[in-house]
Amino acid sequence: MKKVAIPVTNDQLSEFFGTCNHYKVFEIEKKVLRSYVLEIPTETDIMELPGWLKEKGVTDVITFRVNRKIISLFASRKVNLFVGVPLGNPKHLIDKYLEGRLESDKRIIAEITQTEY
Repeated sequence: MKKVAIPVTNDQLSEFFGTCNHYKVFEIEKKVLRSYVLEIPTETDIMELPGWLKEKGVTDVITFRVNRKIISLFASRKVNLFVGVPLGNPKHLIDKYLEGRLESDKRIIAEITQTEY
């Protein structure tokens, strides 16, 4: 089973990972959405969030922007990170994820990796 977390602000993907009201954590089994729960972070330090999400069983995170330093924290915990995903409704984004149609904005990837677009 996979658990996919999406940081949410005002019922939309939050613009910045770690600055959200809550996370919607979708439980997926064999490419079928089973359920979702709302998780409110207990951690206030953004650098602690990858560990907190891992403790919740999260396997994947969909986000728009993220601090470069956090990427290695997710990698060390074996949590997949989908970065640069256009802002949108979490249910719409999880549907795209399930269909294999989740796309990243190349400008955001270049911004995070500090490479030319």
